[in-house]
Amino acid sequence: MTAPDSTLSNADLLPTTAAQRHWRWKDFAALWVGMVVCVPTYTMASAMLDQGFSWQRAVFLVLLANCIVLVPMLLIGRVGPKHGIPFPVLARASFGVKGASLPAVLRGLVACGWFSINCYFGALALHSFLNVLGFGLSAPGPGETISSSQFACFMAFWALHLWFIWRGTESIRLLEVIAAPLMIAASIALVVALMLAVPSAQLFGLPAKEVPGGPNTWAALTGLVGFWATLALNIPDFTRFAKTQRDQTLGQAIGLPVPMALFSMVGVIGFSASAILYGKAELFPDALLAKMGPVAAGIGLLVILLANLTTNVAANLVSPSYDFSQLAPSKISFRMGGLIAAVIGLLFMPWKLLATSGGYLFTWLGGYGTLLGGIAGILLTDYYLIRRTELKSTDLYRRGGDYEYNSGWNLRALIALALGVLPCLPGYLVVSGVVDRASVAPALVTLFDFGWFFSLAVSGTVYFFLMPRGGSR
Repeated sequence: MTAPDSTLSNADLLPTTAAQRHWRWKDFAALWVGMVVCVPTYTMASAMLDQGFSWQRAVFLVLLANCIVLVPMLLIGRVGPKHGIPFPVLARASFGVKGASLPAVLRGLVACGWFSINCYFGALALHSFLNVLGFGLSAPGPGETISSSQFACFMAFWALHLWFIWRGTESIRLLEVIAAPLMIAASIALVVALMLAVPSAQLFGLPAKEVPGGPNTWAALTGLVGFWATLALNIPDFTRFAKTQRDQTLGQAIGLPVPMALFSMVGVIGFSASAILYGKAELFPDALLAKMGPVAAGIGLLVILLANLTTNVAANLVSPSYDFSQLAPSKISFRMGGLIAAVIGLLFMPWKLLATSGGYLFTWLGGYGTLLGGIAGILLTDYYLIRRTELKSTDLYRRGGDYEYNSGWNLRALIALALGVLPCLPGYLVVSGVVDRASVAPALVTLFDFGWFFSLAVSGTVYFFLMPRGGSR
């Protein structure tokens, strides 16, 4: 390609070279196992039991949702091996060389939120582990949301992430390859210990909770899809290092749907066993492990620490590192973008947010991710239906080319995104607790139950009819 515009490129955003494309299917499978084994996945199906689902139905929905999200994951992922570009550069083809900053920032900010929260959970696990070792660290006092020792653990765990960003994506690949088998072994050990303690008939025989109106299957399915839907946008950040299309396809197919269902099943077993053994169903693994004794607690907390690290680095730092680089490529590298994301994570102060918002924060972040289905619809439509998988690499990195549009912004993409997202916004504000349910039409609240599907379909369809064939300006 000809010399790129320095205001639109840097070494991290340029297409990967043949030498850099060496990730095999085992690397992608390990990447996904490393991200899947985390506390939110553990609680995914068991939390649904409290909403009236049977454990069989809950685990099936987890499997189904991840089979659904695997489709855009693989389709958008195919951009990586073919063109070697990350998500923000791919977005330039549909949103414009400058307009791509909008989807990049929208994606990057939700990653910063999750990064912050996972850092806090990791800090709590580290704090508890040190207490298991006998350090006697203090809990928050009256009026405090975090103790000084917990804050020190937060800063230590936060700083650990910076090492991986500084070392780049290859260090992340090695982390996932090493961590994945360890976390699988720990999960199996927990399941075996619990099933030896509780007869399987009793373990799987607990009745579903009675909930007025019954469980909302569509809302649950949409929320489960939204769990990884944001990563479907930036999956080229990883697949650009794939040796072949087969490697990214096979690795993701093996590493995502079935491991998600199996690890959520570990949560179901832990949830039910704790109710039988200790008289209280524990949703989070650290509380269950604490009741199983100091050895189980110590080993389990180490695994939780590792799980938080592997998920957080890959899912919540790689994306904003590239996304913020898109804002000013000549000034912000991958490393600098990661540092910016980490600082934004500090500013979230999750201990205060969780103390005042609780579950609403998770609803807000999860719903926000669901709304980004519109971006996925536009990317898929542009790449497969408008451009037939062909991109002009040179024009992605220069002004005045096919992706310049109107001063660098494609207004058609912005219109399509707005029409796909805005109808879902009232329902989103209701479920996130911002506005009262009575002030919004029930149909709009129900629409949000289909939010990811709706925004993806509508934005993609509108974009298809607005854009000229071939994607010319």
